[in-house]
This record gives sequence, structure tokens and C-alpha cells, in this order.
Amino acid sequence: MIEHHTHHTGAGALSRPRRVLLATAAVGAALTLAATGCARGEDDVAAGNAAAGDTEGQAQVLDEAASGGETCNAQDHGIEPFDLTDKKVGFSQSEAESNPFRITETQSIKDEAADRGVELITSNAQSDFSQQISDVQDLMSQGAEVLIIAPLNSDGWKPVLDQARAGAIPILTIDRPINGTACEDYVTFIGSDFVEQGRRAADQMIDVLGGEGEVAILLGAPGNNVTTDRTSGFLERIEAEAPGIEIVFQQSGDFTREGGQSVTEQLIQSQPDISGIYAQNDEMGIGAVTALNGAGKAPGDVGIVTVDGTQAAVEYIVDGWIAAVVESNPRFGPLAFEAAAAFGAGEDVGTQLIITDREYDADNAEEELPHAY
Repeated sequence: MIEHHTHHTGAGALSRPRRVLLATAAVGAALTLAATGCARGEDDVAAGNAAAGDTEGQAQVLDEAASGGETCNAQDHGIEPFDLTDKKVGFSQSEAESNPFRITETQSIKDEAADRGVELITSNAQSDFSQQISDVQDLMSQGAEVLIIAPLNSDGWKPVLDQARAGAIPILTIDRPINGTACEDYVTFIGSDFVEQGRRAADQMIDVLGGEGEVAILLGAPGNNVTTDRTSGFLERIEAEAPGIEIVFQQSGDFTREGGQSVTEQLIQSQPDISGIYAQNDEMGIGAVTALNGAGKAPGDVGIVTVDGTQAAVEYIVDGWIAAVVESNPRFGPLAFEAAAAFGAGEDVGTQLIITDREYDADNAEEELPHAY
């Protein structure tokens, strides 16, 4: 899964081959990295997956076209090469692990560290950004020599970046990027293409509504790049492909089930005949289902499209309440640790590692349910 290249940087360049952690057409299929652990921690799902011996849908695969950009290696970053198994790794989680995405993400990091014999220390900021900054600084004070960060926000990281740079501590970010200079402030960003997720959600909505109708958007947290990108991609595709669809309502449900329910209750009052709801994560979409059910709506009365891929949301596809789900794969452990190990070994790592995400709809939801998280 690693492609060999000769690294040339002009004067003083090294001629020895370096390995580049990137996806290419030739090796893309080999970049499926099996994740471990059960997504929701439920015994019946774990047993079912184990019995089937099936890891499909539990892996991240690099998008060969979107990944790459610049490359970064330890020498370029000003760090001596190292063996990751000799290092203490710190992981900073941004949000409470009551959300299935965060449960799966954290467990994937823990499982991969254990599989590799890497010492791991963790923290959880419980959706408090100032707390996350303190958390990461505390991880460094506890001896973390490599950092994997799931940022709550992209901005505001300068104190951490400065401290990590002074301590020669490499940073890898997952799920959301940190705004900074690649290979100076951080090694790589690993995550989904959120704009593309919005486009794909729009494609699903167009199919569900036949290109006609009024649609509401349940926005994620305000000021969050995920919210911004999933909105822009959705609006771009609707405008280009479905002029018969009108966006009549946009309000934040803050990425929570309770928020999605509350906002949808307001929506029903102002737009009782709404045709479709685009929820920017599954939790808000499930909240929307609760509100619609409480208002006397039946499955299929409103076309709901969400983003994430939780088992609860896929079950609602089977039940007819949700039309489609665009996955956002949270199983970052294998790819994050592979990138960290390659970087430590002096190899080139792409500063942008974008993963592919699957989709669930009425045609595959029942069959693919065990692969959701």
C-alpha cells in the first residue's frame, strides 16, 4: 500500500528512495485498512460481524484522486526519525462519546494502538474548545511525543502548534483539519471530503424527490467547517442539477438528536408540507424522525437524507423513515497510525489523506446494516 519514489528537493537532496503514503490508481484497492472493534459496542452486532468474518464497511480507503498534495517527512518537519512503538502517543477527542461517530472513532484509535503495542494516553474535551486546547497541552506535559487530534474547531490552535513545534512533537489531525502550514504546524490531515458529502446528499435528495419540492436543511454546529462544507456542496449540486427544488428553511440543530428534533418541530409549524429534510448528521436526522412521527407523519411522507452511517440511521432506512445516508467513516485508527509510523520511519506522507465514503439507501440498507457503526 506504499508507493516508492525517489525524493528530490534540489540542493542537498537525498537520492535514497522514500515511501509515500498516498493513494494511486495502481494501489488504491490495497489501501483498505481493516479497523477493529465494534462500532456501537453492542454485543449482538459484534457477534454477528465476528461470525460473518466480514470487515467490509469497517475500513477506510484513501481517495486516490483527492489525496496527496504536498508531502511531509521527519527531516522536512525538523524531527529526527523514530520508531513509533518507542513513542507515547496522545489522542485528543473533541466531543462526548455519547455520539456513535465519536464512540467508534475513539475505539478505533485505542484498538490500533493496542494492536501495535503503542502506549496511548487520551483526553476528551466534551465539546469545549478551550478545554481541548488545555487537554492537548496537558497530553504534552504527560509526555506525549506524537499527537493525534480530532479538532472541535479548525481555528485557534496557535498555542498548541507553537508548543508542539518547540518540543519537536508531530501532529496528525483526523476528521477535521487544523488551520496551519502543512509540514510546519502539522504532518497530515486525514478525513472525508465534506463538500463532496454535501454533493452526494444532494444527489440522493434529487432522486428521492424526483427533482421537485421544498427542502429544509438541518445545519450542524455554526462556525464549523463541516457545517460550512456540507452546506456548500449540497447547495451547489441542487442549484446545478435540480432547479425544481427550493431550499425554504435552514437552521442549526447543533449536530445533536435533541437539536434535530427541536428544529424539526419548528419546521413543521412553519412548513407543514415540507417535501424533504437534509440533516447534516444522523443524530439530527433521527431527531427529525421523532418530530415527524410525533406530528402524525408516516414513513416516507418526508424524504430525509443524512450524513454519517450509524446503525440507528441505517435501521431507519429499513423502516422507511430515512431515504438515504451518506457515510462519514470514523474508523481512523489504522490509517492514522500507519501515517504516524511512516512519518517516523523517514518516509514521505501526503499532507492531505482523503478517504472515500459509502452510501446507504433502500436498495442496500438491510444487507449492509451490519457494516454500519
